[in-house]
Amino acid sequence: MSLINKIIQNYKVVGFLGFFQKVVRKIFSYFLRVLNYKRLEEPCSVEPDSQQLSTFKDKYKGKRCFIIGNGPSLNTHDLNLLKDEYTFGVNSIFYKYESDNFKPSFYMVEDSHVINDNIEQINDFHPHLHRFFPTNYKHLITNKENTSFFRMNRGFYEKLSPNYHIPRFSKDFSKRGYCGQSVTILNLQLAYYMGFTEVYLIGMDFSYNIPDSAVISGNDIESTEDDVNHFHPEYFGKGKKWHDPQLDQVLVNYQNCKIQYELNGRKIYNATNGGKLEIFPRVNYNEIFNNE
Repeated sequence: MSLINKIIQNYKVVGFLGFFQKVVRKIFSYFLRVLNYKRLEEPCSVEPDSQQLSTFKDKYKGKRCFIIGNGPSLNTHDLNLLKDEYTFGVNSIFYKYESDNFKPSFYMVEDSHVINDNIEQINDFHPHLHRFFPTNYKHLITNKENTSFFRMNRGFYEKLSPNYHIPRFSKDFSKRGYCGQSVTILNLQLAYYMGFTEVYLIGMDFSYNIPDSAVISGNDIESTEDDVNHFHPEYFGKGKKWHDPQLDQVLVNYQNCKIQYELNGRKIYNATNGGKLEIFPRVNYNEIFNNE
């Protein structure tokens, strides 16, 4: 073998070994991260208010509640009918307080964009009974009266987690709540923990239009004009950020919630005026109150 051929052969061997070492390091790194998937799913080291949260277990056993979505159809609902009901509001529901003087019983935020873009209004907003936030945001909440912080599990979002895009349902919200592509999924787990046996959804249009003018980066979207997907134009209005709704993934989680409720003899109904959410039995919003 000529000297040139020997050099070429050695280069190939060394090059292959180098490539092989890189592959092994990447595989090792991958499995190391998977083994530590709990840290991926629950990265926040702040402890939840487990004792305080446990006081809500079955507190409303046998009662009904309403979980309020923020789609455009919410403007067609008479929220005065809810004055004596238990209600869950989320995200920028505070716009309904400004326009209609409506406040829910409970309030929750999951999305980091919602927190960061609306922290002043969120800190100023207090529902009738209690607020619930992930521990991730505890340092941002200034007034913690009637407020509990829960452990939020993000496994559904983490690609390196074995639970990526696998819907899960917590029956002990004092320990953790599982994300499911929509804050409604966390509220359904919380309502279950509280003991509610009938849950009515309103304002769940289950339809999104991403404007051509939006600035898109991966799953992050920044609005450059008024919001057409919610009940108020400033909800995700100009300059505000939001995530790709991925309604197919929301639907998978709705299906799981439906199963969990029905296994325990409980029901979820869709009382939204219109919209495209058909996985839950439909009921007429006004007739819920007319029949009493």
